[in-house]
Amino acid sequence: MTNEMKERIAGQLRTYVARYESQNKAVNSLKDVSAGTVSCILNGKWENISDDMWMRLSAQVSGGGDWQICETAAFRSLMLYLQDSKEESGVMWITGPAGIGKSTAASIFESENRNVYCLVCSEDMHKGDFVRELAGKIGIRTTGMTIRETLQMIIKELVKQDSPLLIFDEGDKLTDSVLYYYISLYNALEDKCGMVFLSTNYMIERMRKGVMRGKKGYDELDSRICRRFVNLALVNSNEVEAICRANGLNDARAIRTVQAEASECGNDLRRVKKSIHKEKRKLSLKS
Repeated sequence: MTNEMKERIAGQLRTYVARYESQNKAVNSLKDVSAGTVSCILNGKWENISDDMWMRLSAQVSGGGDWQICETAAFRSLMLYLQDSKEESGVMWITGPAGIGKSTAASIFESENRNVYCLVCSEDMHKGDFVRELAGKIGIRTTGMTIRETLQMIIKELVKQDSPLLIFDEGDKLTDSVLYYYISLYNALEDKCGMVFLSTNYMIERMRKGVMRGKKGYDELDSRICRRFVNLALVNSNEVEAICRANGLNDARAIRTVQAEASECGNDLRRVKKSIHKEKRKLSLKS
């Protein structure tokens, strides 16, 4: 771990801490990183901090590395929706196919704005996991607290903040029981906190069937997102080319190869990134 790398991580940490109302809340949101460690780094006292700790911290506060983000139509739209929801305390559910860049945009928006908390959802997430992880994101320590007490602390903290926003990435993975619990969160924070769900288009059909069959909570949830899903535009071939050039791939033949490979999978940006790295390596070997 060089001094240059430490300087970079320290700068990222300062930016991360600035997103929170206090340094303590920022520390509480980090996993396995103490207040003393954060204080030492911010004050330039690094001598006794291990490389392992530097790497652990970097994983939580760093951005996307050397990869350059190219603003596709979907990216720009999502950033506008997030900003609007933050300013107006709005609620919406935004859908788009996997690999369109939803998680990347949400992560960037979170890193660039105060009082924005992005929670990545999963299929094995129970009510307790959902509430505790959300509390951790906000900077609330939950040791010794019940689920209900933790939820009340989340609500109490968010209503004090200026234009807070909750982003639930991969929201379609939440089980019904957790979605029911979200309704309670919404009821307490309506018009006080913006909330945005991001997911694949699968959620549209799941919601339709749930409402049609009268499943518990689905009509309430559908009402709270104004009975509308917001669909993002698909990535097109011109945007794939722009991503290539933004990341240093300018060879016309190589770009066409990336475009061809991407078109086979609906221009999935994960595939685009992998193809760009492959073509750059091939050109490097030739030179």
